[in-house]
Amino acid sequence: MEISLSEISKIIEGEIKGDPEKIISGIAPFENATPDEITFAGSAKFLKKINETRAGAVIVPIHFKETSKNIVQVDNPQVAFAKLLNTFYPPFKPKSGISSNADIGNNFSCGKEVYIAPFCVIQDNVILGDRVIIHPNVVIGNDVVIGNDVEIYPNVTVLERCRIGSHVKIHAGSVIGSDGFGFAHDGKTYHKIVHTGIVQIDDDVEIGAGNTIDRATFGKTWIQKGVKTDNLVHIAHNVTVGENTVLVAQVGISGSTTIGKNAVLAGQAGVSGHLKIGDHVTIGPQAGIAKSVPSGMVVSGSPEMPHKVWLKVQNIIPRLPELKKKLLELEKKLNSFEKNKKTEK
Repeated sequence: MEISLSEISKIIEGEIKGDPEKIISGIAPFENATPDEITFAGSAKFLKKINETRAGAVIVPIHFKETSKNIVQVDNPQVAFAKLLNTFYPPFKPKSGISSNADIGNNFSCGKEVYIAPFCVIQDNVILGDRVIIHPNVVIGNDVVIGNDVEIYPNVTVLERCRIGSHVKIHAGSVIGSDGFGFAHDGKTYHKIVHTGIVQIDDDVEIGAGNTIDRATFGKTWIQKGVKTDNLVHIAHNVTVGENTVLVAQVGISGSTTIGKNAVLAGQAGVSGHLKIGDHVTIGPQAGIAKSVPSGMVVSGSPEMPHKVWLKVQNIIPRLPELKKKLLELEKKLNSFEKNKKTEK
C-alpha cells in the first residue's frame, strides 16, 4: 500500500508539519523505520531521539514541533498508530457462507454476511447477528445468542444459553460458560452444585486465548462493555467485570467478586471471592487480594497493601540478613551490658 501523508492525517485526525505529499508505504518501529515508512514517538524518551530515526514521517503529540522531520501531530500518538495499523494491515475477512462440513442444529437463525467454517458445531435455537465469523472447530451450545460483527477463533466453546454482544472477539481455545467450581461437602464427600446461570459478554469486549469464564450458579457472570482480557485468564462464577477493565495474563478472579470500571489487574494477580474492587483500581503483578479495595487505589503484594508501602517493603527484604546480623549483635551487647550491671550490684 502507498498512501500520502495528507491522507494519513485524515485517517488519524492529525495536523501535518512537513510535506503533505510525502508517500508512505509501510509502518515500522522507531529504531527500524525506513524513509518510506511512518512510526510514532509518544513518550519523552523517543521525542528526544526523533532526529535519529530514519522514518519518512513520525506521529507525535499535539504540541510537539521541535524537529525538521515530517510529523503528524495528534492527541494520542499510540491510538493514532493503532488506527493506522488497521489501515495498512486490515484484518482478514473470509467470504460469507456456511460450510457443508459444519453441523447446524434445529431452529438456527443468522443475519447477513455470516461465515461458519468447516467442523463447527452449532446446536439448537442459536441466533447469530450480521457479519459473524466463526472459525473451524468452534462449538456453540443450545440457545446461545450472538450479536453483530463478532469473531470467534478456532477451538472456542460457547456453552448453552450464554449471551455475546456485538463487536466482540473471542480468541482461540477459550471456554465461555463452563460450570463454576461449586461443591457441597457432607463431611465425607463432595456433591456437585448445578450451575443454572449464564455468562453475558457485552459489546466491544475482547477475550484472549485460553480464557475460562464460568457460568453463574444463578443469574449471570457478567463481562461488561469494553473489557479486554489477555491470554490464560480465569473468571469464576457470578463475577462482574466492570466496563473498560483490563485483565492481564494469568489473572484469576474467584466467585462472586465485583471488579469496577477502568480497573487494571496485572499479570498473575489473584483475587479472592465475594470481594468488591472499586473503579480505577490498579492491582500489581502477582498480587494476592484478600480484602476489598476502594476506588482509585494502587495496590501490590500478597496480601495486598498500598503500592508505595510495597515498594518500601521490597527495598527492605534484600537487607533482612544484614539487619538480622545487626540485631543479633545488639542483643549480644545488651545481654553483656545487663550481665555487667548485675555483677556491679
